[in-house]
Amino acid sequence: MNASSSPTAFETFLTKLGEWFQPVLLLVIRLYWGWLFAQTGWGKLANLSRTAGYFDSLHLPFPLAAAGLAGAAECVGGVLFALGLFARFASPVLVFIMAVAYLTAERAALAGVLHAPEAFTGAAPFLFLFATLVVFAFGPGTLSLDTWIRKKT
Repeated sequence: MNASSSPTAFETFLTKLGEWFQPVLLLVIRLYWGWLFAQTGWGKLANLSRTAGYFDSLHLPFPLAAAGLAGAAECVGGVLFALGLFARFASPVLVFIMAVAYLTAERAALAGVLHAPEAFTGAAPFLFLFATLVVFAFGPGTLSLDTWIRKKT
């Protein structure tokens, strides 16, 4: 028997531990970053004129409408994301908002993605973007309303 073709007991243990940990990790990611998205979105909506002024300084078209849409999408999307409800629909919307943030407010960090990756990863949108991409790629996990609803139907 070839030792490299069969997993060791330790590898099997680590695999099972990782499989157990995956839904817990996805839950923590969703709760933490979903809450932050919701708070950020609520902040935009609560200070709409200030947010619109900031968006105007970034030369975004229709800054008041953009501020309202971004705030609502972050607030509602963040709550859905946290709950794991329609998470695969909310994630691309949140990814889009973070991409726009990089393209407008964090252009220098985006431009330095290859030659100054620390600027890219240190920019405010990075962890929000990363969390949403993880949940989009792997789903909300078994500890989510999406999973609970599917089991009920």
